[in-house]
Amino acid sequence: MAIPLYDYQLDAIERMSNGCILCGGVGSGKSRTSLAYYYKEQGGDLNSKKYSRMKNPKDLYIITTARKRDDLEWEEELLPFLINKKPELSMYKDMNVVIDSWNNIKKYSNVYGAFFIFDEQRVVGSGTWVKAFLKIANKNRWILLSATPGDTWQDYIPVFLANKFYKNKTEFAREHIVYSRFSKYPKIDRYIGTGKLVRLRNQILVDMDFKRQTVPHHEDVFVHYDISKYKDAMRLRWDPFKNEPIQQASGLCYVLRRIVNEDVSRQRALLEIFEKHPKIIVFYNFDYELDILKGVYYGENVTVAEWNGHAHQPVPTGNRWVYLVQYTAGAEGWNCIKTDTIVFYSQNYSYKVMQQSSGRIDRLNTPYTDLYYYHLKTRSGIDLAISKALGQKKKFNESRWVKW
Repeated sequence: MAIPLYDYQLDAIERMSNGCILCGGVGSGKSRTSLAYYYKEQGGDLNSKKYSRMKNPKDLYIITTARKRDDLEWEEELLPFLINKKPELSMYKDMNVVIDSWNNIKKYSNVYGAFFIFDEQRVVGSGTWVKAFLKIANKNRWILLSATPGDTWQDYIPVFLANKFYKNKTEFAREHIVYSRFSKYPKIDRYIGTGKLVRLRNQILVDMDFKRQTVPHHEDVFVHYDISKYKDAMRLRWDPFKNEPIQQASGLCYVLRRIVNEDVSRQRALLEIFEKHPKIIVFYNFDYELDILKGVYYGENVTVAEWNGHAHQPVPTGNRWVYLVQYTAGAEGWNCIKTDTIVFYSQNYSYKVMQQSSGRIDRLNTPYTDLYYYHLKTRSGIDLAISKALGQKKKFNESRWVKW
């Protein structure tokens, strides 16, 4: 076969169609599969033992994360298909190839007759990205790639509209949404007609039957915290860091998390893990955690790099290194096969983000079989509540937990 593909990828391609969501776990090879589908759609032969040239292929637009664009990941995926952004390096001189981030999707609203791959799908809600997506979908061939396609039926509305299952959001709401009678703002009480919704979702969702060769080992590492300081913040609703009253639920949760996250025992636990695993990725939430992590002495000849809103450094090389990654900046859109270990210095509120973060080392081409994930946490109320929400594959709700 000219294009190297796994059996489960070939199976997915057979089931794909225009407007579908290709759903595969992190590291399942969705990029390669989506390009193989495009190649087949444009006349390429996946069953040929040698490369089969496409026939007058449509222009290709790939909308992805800023990091994937900047790291040139898609350029690498295009190589087996003899496609390149630079016409002089491509087999197809007249074919236009654009790889850009979701932030710039509006620039392509007026493109007509091309093929779009929407990577790490962002079409949720009704904002600028969704409006541009709907305009593009109406005039072009397209597919979506997603590791986690949707938590609620609302998440599917833009894709349902793009597939012309409904004329607009109003029609969807009229058929399927019952709003709460006692809320001051439009709040969904329940969905009706879910049988139809399930049929429509099954029509566009293409699951990749991906069997992982890796074995994940998740371990909770419990550390200490200042119990009296924690109780005072809960009882008095007082912020000891700003020396002022706490005004809302999110502020209280932030203070409680800072109290438990800043305890020195958490740093000791991190160093003990680093002794066993000399190459580690450390995920964190807050800037004060970054200050702590950068201040830890990991030993001599240890490279420390970071990826966050302040710095965009690559994964370190060498025998001993620590890569500090902020969830918001680095939960998706990159991968690393140089290590088998991730430490979650603090938990994120979102189950989806935690899953995406875990997938950074769980790749098809990783040389490791056993992957290790260490979750640092305390037995405080806030940490246990977040753990419970994540265990139920839900997002932690601050207001509901605090009952402000």
